[in-house]
Amino acid sequence: MKHRTIIEPFRIKSVEPIGLSTEAQRAEQLKAAHYNPFLLRSEDVVIDLMTDSGTGAMSAHQWAGVMEGDEAYAGSRSWVRMEKAVQDLTGMRHVLPTHQGRAAERIIYGHLGGAGKVFISNTHFDTTRANIEYSGATAIDIPIPEGQDPAAQHPFKGNMDLEQLDQLLKQHQGRVGAVILTVTNNSGGGQPVSLANAEGVSAICKRHGALFMLDCCRVAENSWFVKHREAGMGNRSYREIAQRMFALADGAVMSAKKDGMVNMGGFLALRDADLAEACTNLLIITEGFTTYGGLSGRDMEAIATGLDEVFDPHYLDYRIRSTTFLGDRLHELGVPLMRPIGGHAVYIDAKALYPHIPPAQYPGQALVCELYLLGGIRSVEIGSVMFGKRLEDGTETYHAMELVRLAIPRRVYTQSHIEYVAETFEEIMRTRDRAKGFRIVKEPRFLRHFTAHFEPLP
Repeated sequence: MKHRTIIEPFRIKSVEPIGLSTEAQRAEQLKAAHYNPFLLRSEDVVIDLMTDSGTGAMSAHQWAGVMEGDEAYAGSRSWVRMEKAVQDLTGMRHVLPTHQGRAAERIIYGHLGGAGKVFISNTHFDTTRANIEYSGATAIDIPIPEGQDPAAQHPFKGNMDLEQLDQLLKQHQGRVGAVILTVTNNSGGGQPVSLANAEGVSAICKRHGALFMLDCCRVAENSWFVKHREAGMGNRSYREIAQRMFALADGAVMSAKKDGMVNMGGFLALRDADLAEACTNLLIITEGFTTYGGLSGRDMEAIATGLDEVFDPHYLDYRIRSTTFLGDRLHELGVPLMRPIGGHAVYIDAKALYPHIPPAQYPGQALVCELYLLGGIRSVEIGSVMFGKRLEDGTETYHAMELVRLAIPRRVYTQSHIEYVAETFEEIMRTRDRAKGFRIVKEPRFLRHFTAHFEPLP
């Protein structure tokens, strides 16, 4: 018998209280945070869907490993265990431990980048783009056309446009730092990438002599979609599918705070010994010694266990189905979404939800503020606040899509929490015509969405 109810394939062993608040209290808290959810205190948040990065609950086996962490400065047994786990999964010999994914990005893309260099991706995420642009290089996104249409139905909307890739590699011959395939495509709505697309990217990169990097922080979730949507993959395990994708790449960057199932950690894995040596020198300068990087022994124990647990079929079925459950509930309410629903998050099309708010007034920021005000739900804008730019002449560029991401932490919230989120959207839909836009009153040069200050427009 196949049950309709999605049950969590785990029991709750420890609980953390949630602070409940009134709408009046949240109005004051939002104003004090300059209408930027990143600046809210977590104790003032009821349901935190800002990110799935490092916000998950670790398993009993992971916590047991924490107690066995070997904190030796060099050559700890915890490092040996993590290194073997990464090597077995990726097939790459050289593994550099980092405190999280953006540190690995800074090391590899800082080394490969610089003025005049170009990086190409299905869609660069915010920290990836920032590390590339900070080096003086240019980041170019080439998702398939369907990936830029929230309403379009396509099984692999995260795919890279192979024809554009070939043209860009010809155009920028000798200046390409790397081609980066992000699986799943986070900034593109959490959409998966097919194995066939990864094979196409790999073949084109080989033909042009370009380095092919995999941003693999959600590779297990991506493997679920490949197994269930791509022809010929149904009999392969999720881990086997991931290993086939890794085999196509020259290197991989992972924030283990996602599919590593931990609260802190990451790594850079490479095949080329010379490139690994150059990156290792940077690792020692900025992160730590080669056998711990920016991690403690207990972190490395937890990562080694998490990279195994994440491929459990019962966990992955629950993970994808529970995310889809929220997406389906919102779709039933008429909320415009990025569809099909991705693996780790539900993405709201704020541009369609608030057609009266132009991109210059940030409809996504309007929605994240409304969600917090009405339900204490913290989410994140993925649109012109995150990816738009203030130019030197005072004008601004705007992103192709104005999305709001509801990222679901792993093994944290139950179905009643998700029902509460859906109930809040009932009020969002009822009051949608009254929502107002925002303007930015303070912003940094890079990653402005983290610390920018906003004020509501009259």
